[in-house]
Amino acid sequence: MEKEIIEHALRINRRKFLSRLSLGIGSVALGSLLIPDLFKGGEEEAIMAGLPHFAPRAKRIIYLFQNGAPSQLDLFDYKPLLQKMQGEDLPASIRNGQRLTGMTADQVKFPLAGTAFQFNQYGQSRAWLSELLPHTAKVVDDICFIKTMYTEAINHDPALTFFQTGAQQGNRPSMGSWLSYGLGSENKNLPAFCVLLSKGKGNGQGVYSKLWSNGFLDSIHQGVQFSSGENPVLYLSDPASMTRDDRRKMLDKIAELNDDSYKEFGDPEINTKIQQYEMAYRMQTIVPEITDTSKEPEDTLKLYGPECIMPGTFAANCLLARKLSESGVRFVQLYHQGWDGHSNLPGEIKGQARDVDQASAGLITDLKQRGLLDETLVIWGGEFGRTNYCQGRLTRDNYGRDHHPRCFTIWMAGGGVRPGVYGETDDFGYNIAKDPVHVHDFHATVLYLMGLDHEKLTFKHQGRRYRLTDVAGKVVNGLIA
Repeated sequence: MEKEIIEHALRINRRKFLSRLSLGIGSVALGSLLIPDLFKGGEEEAIMAGLPHFAPRAKRIIYLFQNGAPSQLDLFDYKPLLQKMQGEDLPASIRNGQRLTGMTADQVKFPLAGTAFQFNQYGQSRAWLSELLPHTAKVVDDICFIKTMYTEAINHDPALTFFQTGAQQGNRPSMGSWLSYGLGSENKNLPAFCVLLSKGKGNGQGVYSKLWSNGFLDSIHQGVQFSSGENPVLYLSDPASMTRDDRRKMLDKIAELNDDSYKEFGDPEINTKIQQYEMAYRMQTIVPEITDTSKEPEDTLKLYGPECIMPGTFAANCLLARKLSESGVRFVQLYHQGWDGHSNLPGEIKGQARDVDQASAGLITDLKQRGLLDETLVIWGGEFGRTNYCQGRLTRDNYGRDHHPRCFTIWMAGGGVRPGVYGETDDFGYNIAKDPVHVHDFHATVLYLMGLDHEKLTFKHQGRRYRLTDVAGKVVNGLIA
């Protein structure tokens, strides 16, 4: 701890800070434009917050994470050959000895399963989309479909953790925390990183708070979870019989005590706690206003669908995500559970698609109508894909699909992304044929769109410099407009 305190003191030394970043008068002047209060407080950390490495394409991110792994073969990646070879065994030359989960490793046969749903092509890109996504089909020209995502993780928890933190083990900062650390918040009354949860009727996988953890970064960078209850943010309201003036006096006294502790011990986390108390106080005014949808125009509500007025649904969270993003929240993370289609996939995926299709498309349309899509990066996808063969017994109208990390589809829209289709999978939808995109490449590209160099956004912890992309990753230029 003593070593960390000393390093913290060095990090905020003015001369060291300015020389390390090579900030001249011009850069500081730019900072004053990006951060209106830059010179009021005289704090060096304000210079770092809000100053990207280069001109950003996007200012904010809304990440619609589909927890449980949607089947790309039933939504995005149309493979006529699977329909033709329905029930035949997956050729060994295609599988090529690739590892399987424990759920299908003992299967003697791997019967190919075509999709139960019709596909058509849409937009200028002629992107294939399932009949399950009629609303997404209407905004297809705003979307970049990445057909060739791949990951190293084959089970849910490590794969989900990998997408969110760049590592399969826990205790690492999440993507939202890294962006909060690198860019700060655009609104002093709201956190830079917010989290919203919803759950469909399908087979769900757990969502854990480690996914929006600050890890070894200061705790001010941890994601703030919003709930669908009476109190959208826990512990935000004043205790019973306490007035706002009383709370202000209490916080001032606590700040004095914490400041004395900081002077004595030098622990940087003490200052972080002061910031958190102050943030909670300021949020008391703005959070009720943001979470109130009663003033939204009728035509806006229609974009997201009837469930958008029901707190806790995916549609309601999409609308709230737009309001948070519009108010300056840097990173809004949604998790929608229920996509784990090991059995009865045709039945379950209908409900899951119905839950998210209109609201996802409505979010894109809403942002576009407000002139915000160009500066907001929207991401949609899960932790891995689904196999082309059936898990368990295959029937004419029922099948399940196991985990498939080798290739799957996610999409992005807005925020400097080039619309269209990127990458190709083989005719079986099992392997990548062209333009692979690893999770680290995805992270590097997202950071680039936000004006950050993934190799320079680092934090020293326990003698090592860490980054979101670990020691890998490259920016995928083909995804950038």
